[in-house]
Amino acid sequence: QVQLVESGGGSVQAGGSLRVSCAASGATYSINYMGWFRQAPGKEREGVAAIGTGDRSTYYADSVKGRFTISQDNAKNTLYLQMNSLKPEDTAMYFCAADPFVSRWYPLVPAQYKHWGQGTQVTVSS
Repeated sequence: QVQLVESGGGSVQAGGSLRVSCAASGATYSINYMGWFRQAPGKEREGVAAIGTGDRSTYYADSVKGRFTISQDNAKNTLYLQMNSLKPEDTAMYFCAADPFVSRWYPLVPAQYKHWGQGTQVTVSS
């Protein structure tokens, strides 16, 4: 089993920055991909960014390319999402996810992930 705990969400004005973190514990050695997903009220959960834990390949949704950066610190078993130039449409609950069997063709698809954190709220005001 893998346990994930997010932190670092909050409120910021448009154009500002936030960094959210995800601390992983348990069977972390088995994970092949980790990702950040978000869900706004009334909308489906969507993939934001993902990273291959072995080769550190990264993947981003078109809506966040050039603004968000995903990274991992293996020594701390922690995943990060640095979010810059935030927009009101980035407002959502942000979730961390991990799984040992994510397909490299679909790292931003929520259904690929079995382990999820509880989420952290990010609110961007205009």
